[in-house]
Amino acid sequence: MKITDIREARVSIASDIANAYISFAKMDVSVLAIHTDVMVDGRPVVGYGFNSNGRYAQSGLLRERFLPRLREADPASLVDDTGNNLDPFRVWDILMANEKPGGHGERSVAVGIIDMAIWDIVAKVERQSLAQLLADRFGDGEPDPQVSVYAAGGYYHPGKEIRGLQDEMQDYLTMGYTATKMKIGGVPLEDDLRRIEAALDVVGDPRCLAVDANGRFDLKTTLAFAEGMAPYGLRWFEEAGDPLDYALQLQLSEHYAPPSATGENLFSHQDVRNLLRYAGMRSDRDVLQMDPALSYGLVEYLRMLDVLKAHGWSPRQCIPHGGHQFALGIAAGLKLGGNESYPRVFAPFGGFADSTPIEQGRVAIPRVPGIGFEDKQELMALFNESL
Repeated sequence: MKITDIREARVSIASDIANAYISFAKMDVSVLAIHTDVMVDGRPVVGYGFNSNGRYAQSGLLRERFLPRLREADPASLVDDTGNNLDPFRVWDILMANEKPGGHGERSVAVGIIDMAIWDIVAKVERQSLAQLLADRFGDGEPDPQVSVYAAGGYYHPGKEIRGLQDEMQDYLTMGYTATKMKIGGVPLEDDLRRIEAALDVVGDPRCLAVDANGRFDLKTTLAFAEGMAPYGLRWFEEAGDPLDYALQLQLSEHYAPPSATGENLFSHQDVRNLLRYAGMRSDRDVLQMDPALSYGLVEYLRMLDVLKAHGWSPRQCIPHGGHQFALGIAAGLKLGGNESYPRVFAPFGGFADSTPIEQGRVAIPRVPGIGFEDKQELMALFNESL
């Protein structure tokens, strides 16, 4: 098989929402289509990719560095031993040729976009869902038929008062979610505690409400929020400080008994290894949120899971960031602990297949080959328009 065409575009997902650290007023993403000469059911196989929200479009890196390597590669170097399908690991090696170790930064996002499209192709050629493909190749052959998902929201928004937050939480419950997440850190502790209490009045069980500081806090503020929130017994306290401040995370673990969560901004298996070595993460309760679309793709995510196994962690403690179908298929195929969801923001990238509504906090895997983008009409319309 051969790659016949590659198309990339930048798409805006700008809005006036904000978390404790950034505004999304100028946020955008890269979208990618990789065309092949393989026909399945009379149609050419095309793989699609994009990057998760929170990191801007990677057009420069894609166009100037990584896509040229893919285009210039010998086609035989990109395929598996049969010659009939792409080999994601060989493609990854081509993309990362002549790249120095460390300094992961935004290049991991660019590579992750391509990796997503490659896995979409591989599963389509095999006529399997990504979940089934991963279960067959790296699991026990039986993907989870449904994945637990939570609704991420609760952003700060101009004019959005307590009642608006409660209406949002109720909307998620009406949609079928049983667990939600909200932002903290954008207002003083006392104000955020009032917001948390208001959300709990709607959600009910504190184990169904997580909070996310998006890395905003220093150690003093982290511990103050930890002390203020500890009595609630929330589902988790997410990314209190800088994602590479393992000493801060260690202090949090020593002073905060309920679960904490982090990892969405760790982009390599080496970073994950250091997190587990030095940050005091607790395998019986804490949550790891690495996002395969931001961290060099599934190829690197598999290495992360190997690191977890070596440190005695279960993959069930992984709940990827991003709220996209790529992570959903990975969660089902590799039997992770769940997946994030963005039902009302970052459209059309948030949410899942049209044919799989949220039911009692869980979502089924679409019965289509590949990642399942073709079962998300609004997203496919954007791909077709942009690419």
